[in-house]
Amino acid sequence: MPPEGFVLQAGRGAFSQHNGPYYAKLTEEGAEQAFFALDRHCNGLGLIHGGMLSAFLDGLLAAAAARASGATPVTLHLSVDYLDMGKAGAWVTGEARVVRLTREIAFVEGAARMHARDLARASGVFKLMKRRL
Repeated sequence: MPPEGFVLQAGRGAFSQHNGPYYAKLTEEGAEQAFFALDRHCNGLGLIHGGMLSAFLDGLLAAAAARASGATPVTLHLSVDYLDMGKAGAWVTGEARVVRLTREIAFVEGAARMHARDLARASGVFKLMKRRL
């Protein structure tokens, strides 16, 4: 059962479908998403793989850029700081917000959490495409 207010996301690409499922929550501004950490999301040490957190944060930040701009965001730059470790068997939630928006570029910040602990934080720069690719 997903965290309160989160619903299954549809319409994501094959890569995200394979890594998910992902859940989203409507907010006034920004974006909130979640996934339930499974063994397949973990590395050989049994910790959530940094690549999984990076992919999750990339999609989360892009969702915030899309919501703020109404455009299709394409990642130009993504920076991730890993802060703590998480294991399978619990929900990872994330939130992101646009900190600067121009006609063609969005600057976004966000974080992924588990059990009220920040696992990673990220900042990204997104090209805003006015048409679907």
